[in-house]
Amino acid sequence: MIEHQAMEIKIPETTMRKDEEEEDEQPLSPAARVFHAPEFNCYVISVIGVKKKIEPDVIMEGLKQTLIRHPRFSSKMVSKRNENGQTQIWVRTNVVVSDHVIVPDIQTQNIENANADKFLESYVSDLTLIPLDTSKPLWELHLLDLKTSDAENVAVLKFHHSLGDGMSLMALVLACMRKTSNPDELPTLPNQNRSSSRSSRLKAGSRGDFRFLWLIMALWSAIMLVLNTMCDALEFIATAMFLKDTETPIKGDFRLSKHKRMSLVHRTVSLDDIKLIKNTMNMTVNDVVLGVTQAGLSQYLETRYGEKKKKLGEDQRNSNHMPKIIRLRSAILDLSDMMAKGSKCRWGNWIGYIVFPFSIGLRKDPLEHLRSAKRIIDRKKNSLEAALTFIVGKLMIKSFGVKMTANIINRALSNTTMSFSNLIGPIEEISFFGHPIAYMAPSVYGHPHALTMHFQSYMNKMTISLTVDPTVISDTHRLLDNWEESLKNIKAAVQERGSIH
Repeated sequence: MIEHQAMEIKIPETTMRKDEEEEDEQPLSPAARVFHAPEFNCYVISVIGVKKKIEPDVIMEGLKQTLIRHPRFSSKMVSKRNENGQTQIWVRTNVVVSDHVIVPDIQTQNIENANADKFLESYVSDLTLIPLDTSKPLWELHLLDLKTSDAENVAVLKFHHSLGDGMSLMALVLACMRKTSNPDELPTLPNQNRSSSRSSRLKAGSRGDFRFLWLIMALWSAIMLVLNTMCDALEFIATAMFLKDTETPIKGDFRLSKHKRMSLVHRTVSLDDIKLIKNTMNMTVNDVVLGVTQAGLSQYLETRYGEKKKKLGEDQRNSNHMPKIIRLRSAILDLSDMMAKGSKCRWGNWIGYIVFPFSIGLRKDPLEHLRSAKRIIDRKKNSLEAALTFIVGKLMIKSFGVKMTANIINRALSNTTMSFSNLIGPIEEISFFGHPIAYMAPSVYGHPHALTMHFQSYMNKMTISLTVDPTVISDTHRLLDNWEESLKNIKAAVQERGSIH
């Protein structure tokens, strides 16, 4: 949830230790080893638009003072044989920053903004075909002297997912940045108030004569937590074994998606519009984003099914072209609860999965998409699904090894349709070594989905990043159009409801 209260960036524990206290060699964590498995080789790319011309020398000097002091960004991965066979370790090395910073020669004289946007999309997509050099630390930064429609210049940060999860990496990158208004201060994130309405009711009911009612509600909540967790666990097992999503126009075939060029695009919308809906409907930002995503996917699939019928010469008189029942589920990355234990942000891959079923279909009342999404996510909140998948993943690695675990996770994800994540960002303008930031658009690829949607808030804006397999979804911008149109329709419905009330 994104609220108005502010909190300071917490730098991951490993960044706060002195270099000399770090060991020269450390084994890869089990999750990091899974991310290096051929079946699940994942990378993260973050496109950062800045508001001024990039000065590479300034950026490189800043990296020397910040990023490369972190052990994961100053260590290379080495395979080593021991008594148990082959293992992988992080080995500290001397980092030459210029080897990791790429400044391509771009002839921009005749490139207009629209063409510059296409050039950027093509450039970033090409990076998905190029693996990182394992003889060096697994990251690189591309500085593009390219003026696009929403930024003066662009930086593209690419690193291997084994370095850490999204929350760890976001905390580290933001720790390299400063407030534009005060270069000595770290960015400020919105405070996450994770207390649910259920717990608020329980606290209210615990006063005076309501103690008995509080006990009954607490017992019922505990029973539902156990039942929901058991149901989610059974669904995850079934998904890993046989339960597949409907073969829709956005579902890819993971067996054909290895080493493919992925398309990465983004669009920025108003966070104030999302907050208006949130406040009026008494929801969270995440509820609204999921509801709008459900509406946008429904609209996009209706168009794709209609085009398919037209191409096959089928009857077009039916206004609803989609099948009546569509199973379309998203793997939602839930790592905030695990990262929130204690007061310190822990480094690593602390990832649990929630399988979220989207209710696909056309609705006369666009607000029904919000209500259905909220019902599902509220039920998911009353479950330990994310923690369970995280713990089971660790046990599987110990019991069956990395290769089999990667295969099982790959199979489970491939039986769902897409991935979804929502990260909160700073509430005020920040600078990247003196370069004010216009937007941040993180993406991930290498997992078995033809569609991945990332949402990143920053100041009063929300940036939507899509990673797609272009052989499955060739009209990526239309999907963004449908999402933006759904946001406008839902906002209009919310305003109309407000005026009626």
